[in-house]
Amino acid sequence: MKIIRSIVLAAALAAVASLAHAQGRPSPKSAMLYIISPEDGETLKSPVTVRFGLHDMGVTHAGDDFINSGHHHLLIDVDEPLNPNEPIPADKNHQHFTAGQTEAVLDLEPGKHTLQLVLGDGKHFLFNPPVVSKKITITVGENLPAAPPRPRRRGSH
Repeated sequence: MKIIRSIVLAAALAAVASLAHAQGRPSPKSAMLYIISPEDGETLKSPVTVRFGLHDMGVTHAGDDFINSGHHHLLIDVDEPLNPNEPIPADKNHQHFTAGQTEAVLDLEPGKHTLQLVLGDGKHFLFNPPVVSKKITITVGENLPAAPPRPRRRGSH
């Protein structure tokens, strides 16, 4: 009887371990996530339009399970690292773009803000290796003239 319990326990532990490992879907080493605009160090008026760029992977909806594709998450004023074993949080500082959006319009308070993109899989987990943009810092000023919209770069997502 003890042998059967040991076998059942070992099988259960192996199943749990394989589920945890499946959360880090593989990403190509050439994948690159970046913020097209605004530029690092830029001073802007709110609302701020943030345009997302992605190289060597595709953008899809949350819940989709296509290979080498995911959806964007924008981290606003986030300093703590994400836990690769948990889904990316969903709150005002961790915005999810579940419909495959490639830009966002943000109402930000005046002051300095950091922005960083993270690509999540269909279940909001990080890829392995993580596909993360450089963190940029912008300043939102008051009473600034509205900037004209920037043209989109050809071929950007």
